Amino acid sequence: MKYKYNIKNLDCANCAKTIENKLNEDKNIKKAIVNFNSSTVTVETDLKDAFTYIKKIVSEIEPDAILSEDKIKENKNIDIYRIVLGGLIGLIGIVVKLPNYLSTILIVVAYIILIYKTLLTAIKQLRKKVINENFLVTISALGAFVLGDSHEGLMVLFLYDLGKVLESMAVNKSRNSVAELMDIKEETSNLKEKNKIIVVPTTEIKVGDIVVVKEGERVPLDGTIVKGSSMLDTSALTGESLPISVKVGDNILSGSINKGGLLEVKVTSIYKDSTVNKILELVETATERKTKTEKVVSKYSSKYTLGVIIIAILTAVLLPLFTSLTYSESIYKGLTILVISCPCAIAISIPLSYFSGIGASSREGILVKGSNYLDSIKNIKEIAFDKTGTITTGEFYISKINIHNKEYTEDKIMEIFAKGESLSNHPIAKSVLKKYNKEVSHNDIKDFKEVSGKGIEFTYKKDKVKIGNPKYCGIKEESSNIYLTINNSLVADIEIKDEIKRLFNIGEISTNDMTYLSNARSIALLKKSLNNINDAINEINNNNPIDIVELSLKESWNNLGEVIGETYTDELLDELFSRFCLGK
Repeated sequence: MKYKYNIKNLDCANCAKTIENKLNEDKNIKKAIVNFNSSTVTVETDLKDAFTYIKKIVSEIEPDAILSEDKIKENKNIDIYRIVLGGLIGLIGIVVKLPNYLSTILIVVAYIILIYKTLLTAIKQLRKKVINENFLVTISALGAFVLGDSHEGLMVLFLYDLGKVLESMAVNKSRNSVAELMDIKEETSNLKEKNKIIVVPTTEIKVGDIVVVKEGERVPLDGTIVKGSSMLDTSALTGESLPISVKVGDNILSGSINKGGLLEVKVTSIYKDSTVNKILELVETATERKTKTEKVVSKYSSKYTLGVIIIAILTAVLLPLFTSLTYSESIYKGLTILVISCPCAIAISIPLSYFSGIGASSREGILVKGSNYLDSIKNIKEIAFDKTGTITTGEFYISKINIHNKEYTEDKIMEIFAKGESLSNHPIAKSVLKKYNKEVSHNDIKDFKEVSGKGIEFTYKKDKVKIGNPKYCGIKEESSNIYLTINNSLVADIEIKDEIKRLFNIGEISTNDMTYLSNARSIALLKKSLNNINDAINEINNNNPIDIVELSLKESWNNLGEVIGETYTDELLDELFSRFCLGK
């Protein structure tokens, strides 16, 4: 069976790797993943009392680590108070002119306050034949005290403890950022049984069950709509800020947010096989996808620690034999080597740097599936991405009104647009109402009808009004404008645009660096540049494994030398890109 536990006081990525290696070496454990990012331990084992068994192994390696089956809230304030107190007492003992015995007492007290936690950890790990930075720091600080350089020993302890606390704060901040970004799981679902709706855990829902998704709720499981229509926000899954319109018969993904009316969904996959769970598993296993640098550090960090100790001992013993240094001076230099060569600088800083990068990306809404992906960014030369919501705000506005029937004024046209769009839940309706900026009356509106993905129609007084895309309104031209026809006669059209995000300074990018393309032009360029695109589309139509499609895309991806705009008008390409980007 597969078990997942929470772990507390795990501040070091290298410590997490040590625990993971030890667990995987155990014959009773099939597979173990210690996720430093989310502070979790996931194991596959046939043991009945797995928790007790795993807890014992963890405590042997990391005595301060606490394993729990429930969520744990870490409190680092105690450590901060201890460090501040120890630092102040030590500072008074060193700086303030006091009797020697009193200064010595204050320094000893400061030492005890600052060193006790590191010393206890070092002793516990030595019993398990583990030597790490706790041992090195302890020896260095105690050695400095014996040599009469207690102020330097205090500085080593103070900076080491302070660094651990600051590291922990940075890690927790990154963890929270990743957790907030991945908050896409719906813990409970509204299960429909006969004429009743009961709330049950999502993990208990079976294939074929009907779940009800209310406005504002996330879709708990993948399924097919059997009743209702709405707009879905899929930005957490695909990055597309523009909500998509869905109706009866459409397949929808778990993790999407219902932005419109009530939906009844027939479940097509249990939670284990759902899109949300697959994405969360990518995050859970992100620590397995490491850079070459991390792999090298993980492999040699333990040998490095032993090497540092040997070099320090040789320095302390041999220098007086070949130089004019005294043993007191050579021991001091040996202790200095222990401090400056502490494996924290390598074993901790490198994984932490990558994790901080993942956390910083999460705060900007970017999910990085592993540090190896973060490292590969430096090799990017060309990028293909969707324009709306990526380099633009995704908030639409009316940039121009084109009047084709001079009998209607601009104010009258906007009034008719507003009357219809105010009854719609389409995101473009907001831009129309914002432009109109007046109170809208529906007393003269009848027979309102919204056709998903196309437009709306209604009776205004005695006139038949249609608002929508060119094909829906019977206009024979390719355009992304919204058209208005009254009694099948073209009256006007409006141009909808969205603004470039402020973080992009387009003035610094030449036209050679960036090219915006229309939907039709994007599709044409894709079909031309990606030599295998038609084969890829056929693979999707034939329900062949998407891995084949991804392989063909990756082989020809470098042929695409332009930044591509919107492509979501072609359903096959949309599915191809959504699968490719999600890494299914």
